[in-house]
Amino acid sequence: MANWIGGDQKIPQGRLILVSYGIVLGIVLLLLGFWKLQIVQSGHYSDLAEKNRVRSIPIIAPRGKILDRNGRVIVDNYPSFSILLLRDDPAQIQKDLPQITAGLNITPEDLRQQLEEAKIEPKFQPIIVKPEATDADLAFVESHRLDLPELELMMVQRRKYPPNDFLAHVIGYVGEVSPQQLDQQSGDRYKPGDIVGKAGLERQYNDTLTGTDGMRRVIVNSVGKPVRTLDDTEPIPGKPIQLTIDYNLQAVAEQELAGKIGAMIALDPRTGEILAMTSQPSFDPNDFAVRIPSKEWRVLNDDPNKPMLDRAIQAQLAPGSVFKILESAAMLESGVPPPDFHVFCPGYAVFYGTVRHDWDPKGHGEVGLHKAIVHSCDVFFYNVGQRLGIDRIAYYATAFGLGKRTGIDLPGEEPGLVPSSEWVERVYHHKWYPGSTISVAIGQGATEVTPIQLLRTVSGIAMGGVFYQPHLLKDFSPVKITRFPLSENTVQQVTDGMYGVVNEGGTGVFAYNILKQAKLQDVEFCGKTGTAQTISSKGLLRLSAAERHHFGYNTWFVGFAPKRNPEIAVAVLVQDTALEAGGAAAPLAARFIKAYYEQKQGRPIQELEAAKSAPKIRAATTQVPKAVPQGQ
Repeated sequence: MANWIGGDQKIPQGRLILVSYGIVLGIVLLLLGFWKLQIVQSGHYSDLAEKNRVRSIPIIAPRGKILDRNGRVIVDNYPSFSILLLRDDPAQIQKDLPQITAGLNITPEDLRQQLEEAKIEPKFQPIIVKPEATDADLAFVESHRLDLPELELMMVQRRKYPPNDFLAHVIGYVGEVSPQQLDQQSGDRYKPGDIVGKAGLERQYNDTLTGTDGMRRVIVNSVGKPVRTLDDTEPIPGKPIQLTIDYNLQAVAEQELAGKIGAMIALDPRTGEILAMTSQPSFDPNDFAVRIPSKEWRVLNDDPNKPMLDRAIQAQLAPGSVFKILESAAMLESGVPPPDFHVFCPGYAVFYGTVRHDWDPKGHGEVGLHKAIVHSCDVFFYNVGQRLGIDRIAYYATAFGLGKRTGIDLPGEEPGLVPSSEWVERVYHHKWYPGSTISVAIGQGATEVTPIQLLRTVSGIAMGGVFYQPHLLKDFSPVKITRFPLSENTVQQVTDGMYGVVNEGGTGVFAYNILKQAKLQDVEFCGKTGTAQTISSKGLLRLSAAERHHFGYNTWFVGFAPKRNPEIAVAVLVQDTALEAGGAAAPLAARFIKAYYEQKQGRPIQELEAAKSAPKIRAATTQVPKAVPQGQ
């Protein structure tokens, strides 16, 4: 008993060894953990610590301005604020999501969708939850700095377009980069939320107009409030672009076409520079400057008048009697029929067992080429077309630029259509019917052109067969030139005929009267009218009066001045006009030419006020016509 009490208590040797190994292992684990934290993962935790005190805020580069040919600003920028959501702490975002959506007046579904789409992006990259912050939004963010540190403000430069729809289709609009654009881009220039050109020149020259964003790094305190700026990487603004558009002439074109459906284009035939270009009805690009609501987008796309359609380059329509100018040039160049060819026009003719009426039921009597152009005699050109044949007509029409894109520097241009025997066999798998050539001869049938094509073609013929590529960028280079040399006799006879249309009591008498009243009789204004029915008379008979509303007539006028070596050419399309408004397009062109020469002579353009009081063209026909005025 005494030995046990007085003796030393001994720990078993095995247990002591086990405890020693445990202590050594613990020390090793601690050393490994310390080594991992301090060496292996030092960068990671350093980044986390840095993010707790350093915040990177992007500085959006402003897009380049868009100027007219004289340096006047058409499209500018204005300062605004966007609200950013910092995504460093997903758990905190989910917790604060109800308060954020309520305070910024956005739906939780929209915010969740944005967060879902941004999952593929690095977490340090914020997303824009409110592109255009209101005063109330700014006040909300500032007053909730403590409890909502994930919200941040970013100054941006928004697009400022001319009011209403001025030059809308030409300029286009901007919007958020789409997933498709992100997938198709080379490199990683764009990220979700970036603003890019979506239509018009904004899209065509997006790379030029887009700048390089900068970055601001600031130190924030524990509640996320900036206390000091570390450094700034200044943004590089986008480069401006200067257009060939003349602001004053564009205003004339816009006012002339206001309230109508159609297009108006003016260019310099000597260079291809577009001086004015408008399509109506149109849209306000300012609606797209931030983010257009889906409801408004649907309204624009569902509108039966198609305001989003750029009719100047996308409307593919029958050219009507303007096509007779091409046919006249083809006749003179080919010698089929011979230049002295004459016919007698009683108001109709029979081809392949079918009666073909002239636009004037009284007829034109004995008709040669000059009279045929001046009075737009259908019977004469029926006969010319029959002798030329569809393939010869197609050859010259294609050589003059129809049936293919002009190459204008705008996205979305349509090619039109020039029918031929090869085309009908390829598409419809049957041979060309000779009777169809009679319709093509007066610009009807399967022929389809765009206003820009028709303008380039007619002005190129007036230039002796030199066809310049239309363009809107002032320093556009290189300008492609297509040459199909025409004889002096061809140019003279065609232009003399077109001069007669306007000045000898032809179908362009509307334009003549306007120029006469404007005391511009010394202007050698030449042109050609055209009218194309959008549905057959039999088709109209099957429709009710209400249904006929959108089946009026498309009226054309293409003209230029002066008669030799023209310096200005204009094309006007007015769609869905009433039957008695066959001359709807010619007065608009004449008033535009009047404004052009007033400006050239240093006089103030009176047209801007005159256009406001110009008589409106009735939008549609409510009566079934007795005859189709195809030759006007």
